[in-house]
This record gives sequence, structure tokens and C-alpha cells, in this order.
Amino acid sequence: MLSKGIGTMATTATMAAKSLSISHIPRHKPRWVFTPLSFSSSASKARKLVLYSKPGCCLCDGLKEKLHAAFSLSGPDSLHDVVLQVRDITSNREWEKAYQYEVPVLAKLLSDGTEEILPRLSPRLGVELVQKKIAASFRQ
Repeated sequence: MLSKGIGTMATTATMAAKSLSISHIPRHKPRWVFTPLSFSSSASKARKLVLYSKPGCCLCDGLKEKLHAAFSLSGPDSLHDVVLQVRDITSNREWEKAYQYEVPVLAKLLSDGTEEILPRLSPRLGVELVQKKIAASFRQ
């Protein structure tokens, strides 16, 4: 009787441990790059996106959150291979002059090192639509 009780307790403990385990752990974490991009052979294969931002910008913070969530989504429009570089425009006079009234600004980095500014994303867009629009911009 005692051994049966111990077995039941072990089974209960195992079931409790399973119910407490995390049910979803994303396999791919977005890569947030806050330093200048490296142009090594492995880094050049990844798709690159630049976000021009500044401290205290609520639109910038909102877009960062949506990008983080969009990078976590899987599916045909997956952004798992996209490297995001966030650039603080207050750290560079040229960026500040160009984008001080425009942030947040998204640009995709082209293979020749130039940037293509992407159309502004409405703050009202859902995460899935943000993912689709960014994926579509890389297909063009």
C-alpha cells in the first residue's frame, strides 16, 4: 500500500511538473543589433532592416514593440533571418537633420550598402500586417 502511494505521488509530481512547464518557447529569437552592421560573408546573406529612432518617441517605441513581435511570428512571411539595426538619430548630426521630424523611419539595407526608405507603417497596423508589409518589401 505504501509503495502504491509513493508511485501515485511520483506520478502526481510528474504531472504537476508537466503542467507548470512553459508550453511555447519560440525557436527563433529576433536579433536586435545596436552596433554598426558587419559586412562579413555570413552577415551579408541576412536581410537587413534599419530603424531610425530617438529617445522619448512613443511612435518609435510602439514600432519597436511591433517589430519584435513580428520577428517572432513564423509562416510564409517569416522575418527570422532579418537583422534589425536601431539607430538613435541624436547620436549622428546627419541622421538627426534628415529624420528629426520623420521618426520612426524604416529602411532596408541593399546589397550595395545603400538604403531604401520603406513606406511609413501606420501605428494602427496589427503585428501580422507589419510582418507581411516588411516581408513584401524584401521581395521587391
